[in-house]
Amino acid sequence: MWSWVLHRITGVAIFFFLLVHILDTALVRVSPEAYNAVIGTYKNPIMGLGEVALVAAIGLHALNGLRIILVDFWAWGTKHQKLLQWIVVILWIILLIGFVPRHLMNVFSE
Repeated sequence: MWSWVLHRITGVAIFFFLLVHILDTALVRVSPEAYNAVIGTYKNPIMGLGEVALVAAIGLHALNGLRIILVDFWAWGTKHQKLLQWIVVILWIILLIGFVPRHLMNVFSE
């Protein structure tokens, strides 16, 4: 059940990120100065931590989506849901181990 809940939460969070991303990118056509001001506000450590949360949400959502596809379309997947869930968690942790330290070094070194 937690997998289902997290899949929905990450999906909604990604949707709202994409909405904001499209709006701030569209701002460049209205006013390049306003666009630069908005992008400038994103260059702070809090937004750097937000980017970590975004990558974590996208990674979890994508990997869990693949697990759902395997469960829905492959008889073996239905029988081994618990194993597939652990594989998702392990791959997600590996993804974050590869991303988080390098990203945070860039965020906090500026």
